[in-house]
Amino acid sequence: MTTAGARRPRCVVIGGGLAGALAAVCLARRGWEVEVHEMRPDPRLSDGPRGRSINLAISARGIDALARVGLAEAIMRHAVPMRGRMVHDANGARHFQPYDKDPSRCINSISRAGLNVALLEAAAREPGARVHYGHKCVEVDLDAPAAEFVDADGTTARAEGDLLLGADGAFSVLRRRMQRMDRFDYSQDYLSHGYKELCIPPAPAGGFALEPNALHIWPRRSFMMIALPNEDGSFTCTLFAPFQGPNGFDSLREPAQARAFFTREFADALPLMPTLVDDFFANPTSSLVTVRCAPWHHGGMALLIGDAAHAVVPFYGQGMNAAFEDVVALDDCLARAGDDETDRERAFRELHARRKPNVDALADLAIANFLEMRDHVGTASFRRHKAIERALHRFLPFWYVPLYTMVSFTLTPYAEAIARARRQDRLARWLAAILFVAAVAAVLAATAT
Repeated sequence: MTTAGARRPRCVVIGGGLAGALAAVCLARRGWEVEVHEMRPDPRLSDGPRGRSINLAISARGIDALARVGLAEAIMRHAVPMRGRMVHDANGARHFQPYDKDPSRCINSISRAGLNVALLEAAAREPGARVHYGHKCVEVDLDAPAAEFVDADGTTARAEGDLLLGADGAFSVLRRRMQRMDRFDYSQDYLSHGYKELCIPPAPAGGFALEPNALHIWPRRSFMMIALPNEDGSFTCTLFAPFQGPNGFDSLREPAQARAFFTREFADALPLMPTLVDDFFANPTSSLVTVRCAPWHHGGMALLIGDAAHAVVPFYGQGMNAAFEDVVALDDCLARAGDDETDRERAFRELHARRKPNVDALADLAIANFLEMRDHVGTASFRRHKAIERALHRFLPFWYVPLYTMVSFTLTPYAEAIARARRQDRLARWLAAILFVAAVAAVLAATAT
């Protein structure tokens, strides 16, 4: 922590996305001078890249992080609560699956762009913090430490500080430089599926064309579509499909093919999507990648957070929530550290040890949830399983807590939540077996008499 009269440490934040902007707020309040360099133009003056958002689902972890900097109340006013999944069968039938036994517990759909603007404006309001837009990081000097940026005019600028904070996403320039260090572990794994953003506009008379307080899912085994509500009454839809194959993006190259595909697979949604063909061919088909690396830091001079350290696929709705948890953990670790590089390195080691096992667990969880959403949520057996989970949680709340509840509605570390869920499931199976044997024994005893 910076003491009175001491030189304020300086941080160069590479990337002004969600994690970078929130980190800038926290560091500035901790007494740092902060420079945020964002590659994109000022989002308040431009529409940003088209068709790449994947709406955000903010839940307990993200809300807790916003509350710590006093922004939760203002930001959550613009969120739309989602109390469960609305599953759309191929025959047009709909099934609502609540997320929790308590209907007040919900995840919240929020605009990525709106949230990013709110965080960047909060950072810019902090004394000692500045935000630069249109600054693309092109080179990093880990030992200075310093970063070189180029703007839209080709002008180059160099920013030096005590710390380089890499919040520049799954294809981080800072991480790419760290990958050249000795004993740096790195892996990336792409799904065979990609995604394309589409849209359901507000109903002609205004308001929502679908149930607003639900995350809508059209599961179709090898592919699926989801829709999240927006504050203006529209829904952001995302089609997840293989890149190749009979139902893959490579088979939908012509407007007639796309329309026939949606007529066959998403018949109830198609009438609500008047701009489907335009959106389908104007918006990019994007990939889905999981990134793992270690260590996240270089001494006390460079640190990775968020997707730069641990990109995950979006199917548990926890990527942004996990990135915000990184910032909270970083703030906690720095609160116990001194001002010099050795103290910072110790804080970063603590951060890595605290977060790495949990985000690795989340990465596996997110991939597993993709299979669940795509293949299982529409089945009767899945609905029965979830009903049993809710019943156990309702009648035995201190003994049985569903995994989804722990992940989305508590601050239980991801790895701990998974371990507890496995213990619960093993015990539940044993109890079910004991009850079954007891029932059979009772029937046999009754028959014998």
